[in-house]
Order: sequence, then structure tokens, then C-alpha cells
Amino acid sequence: MSGEEIVEATELKKDYGTVHAVRGINFHIRRQECFGFLGVNGAGKTTTMKMVYCRIGATSGKLRVVGLDAASHSAEIRRRLGVVTQANALDPELSVLENLLTYASFFDIPASRSRAKADGALALLNLSGRTGDRVRELSGGMQRRLVIAKALVTDPELLILDEPTTGLDPQARLLVWETLAALKRSGLTIVLTTHYMDEAARLCDRIAIMDEGRIFALGTPAELIAAYAAPDVLEVSGADGEALAAAAGSLLVRRERLGETDYLYTRDNGALLHALAVHGIELQRHVARPATLEDVFLNITGRELRD
Repeated sequence: MSGEEIVEATELKKDYGTVHAVRGINFHIRRQECFGFLGVNGAGKTTTMKMVYCRIGATSGKLRVVGLDAASHSAEIRRRLGVVTQANALDPELSVLENLLTYASFFDIPASRSRAKADGALALLNLSGRTGDRVRELSGGMQRRLVIAKALVTDPELLILDEPTTGLDPQARLLVWETLAALKRSGLTIVLTTHYMDEAARLCDRIAIMDEGRIFALGTPAELIAAYAAPDVLEVSGADGEALAAAAGSLLVRRERLGETDYLYTRDNGALLHALAVHGIELQRHVARPATLEDVFLNITGRELRD
């Protein structure tokens, strides 16, 4: 592992009996980047994260985290990470501040230092005014921010978040996104899992797209769109897909069909619309838009995202 890499996985596998949850994946995560695992529920994202933060061991393969072998140094690795799981894991009977101080005590952080760390983390998460509130009095978005503050109180080298905004309303999601973006700007390395395409595109420097325990693609959002889609896409419903393709000619990079909708991937929607008009094709229902990570996922897996 080079000094720039904080996580390196080689042929990493995890089996649960006859279930192959993770099937020999390879990836590395650089220091001070935000790296995302994107995929549907059951794709293997959470299992991969649990191996990275040493909650579970790998069935086979090699995994190094913060320069240490995960198989032989799991306890030390865990002390150097901040982890936000899907469950909030807060004590509802304790106050906001007491939750952080109690957690800091598990890491033998002196009381004088832990209070300063807690105050700093709460300020960063815009929770300074709620230190005396019980957890049960907080909204879902505030509780999620508190869990992130809890993970930061130990000054982690790597912050790991498993689906950090699942179940939050749009406003709460935005607040969490803003917080993670600020942490990224401060130089903290972040790894997150998500099944929200917009979340991955907004936060991540690089993304690994997973499904059925495998990594199907890895790169920056722009690299993935260039490799698996095209700059633009024209969605056309209720038309003859073959006629569309014939009229588009060399302007068409690729075509996908889902139900009654054709997805025409092109470098220029304007030129494509002009070509269709020249060939006398009238579009009753269509949407012209830039390609997104959702298009990438659809083109890789050949289907929509599952719930």
C-alpha cells in the first residue's frame, strides 16, 4: 500500500454459507478523497463496508486499512476509524453531549480533551445549541447529524458512512450532504455507500458500482458517464425504436429500451432532434436531458434499480 492509499482490497470475498455476498472485488481508496459504493439493496455494499471497518472478517482475499492488515490488526484499525452505520446507535435517555462524551470514554480520551472534541464536532454539525437535549427530542435529520458528530469525536483518519441519508426527508438529506461536503473540504477521507444516484454524483470523487457482490465499474462520475452512456440522452416514449435508430444514424452512441421508452444516447441532443425531424419523425412524448449515473447503472445492469 502506498502512502496515498488508505484502503486497499485484493480479491476480497465474503460468503455466508452458500450465499456469496462479495465475490472477489478489487479497489483502493486514496487519502483525502470521498469514495462511494453505489448499488441497489443487496448489492454487497454494506458487507464490503463491514469488512473495511472490521466488523466482520473476509472469507478470503487481502484487505489493508490505514496501512494495517485487517485480518491481524482489526482492533487497532477500529480505533482509527469513525463509523456511521444505518442504525443511529444513540442512547435516547442521554443528552446530545452525554452521548458524545460516553462514546469518547470508550476510546480512553481524557475528559478535558473529550469535551473539547465534542464541542467541536457539535459545532461542525450545527448542533451546539442542542447539547442538553435528549436524543428522543431531536428530529431524524438532527439525530443523523449527531451520529456523524459521534463518529468524529475520536479524530478518525477515515470516516465510513453506510447509507447516511436513507429515510431522511429532502431537507434533512441536504443538511447531511452539506456537512459531508465540508468534512471533505477539510481533508478527511470519506467512504460511503448509497443507492441514491444524486448523492453519489454530488459527494464522491470516485464511485464503484456494485451489483450481486461484484464491482461492475469504477471511476469518477464523468468517467463512468463517458464509458457507459454519453453526454446526452433523449427519452422517447411510445415510438418505433428501430425507426428512431435508423433516423439517428451515426449520432446515436447507443440505444436502450425499457418498457415503452427508448433511451437514445448521443453527444448532442439538439443535433439528434434535428435529424429525427428531417426524417419526418414526430415525437409525442420525449425528454431531452444530460446523462446521469442512473443511466450508467441501467446500461451496466440492463435494468432499473431495485427497491
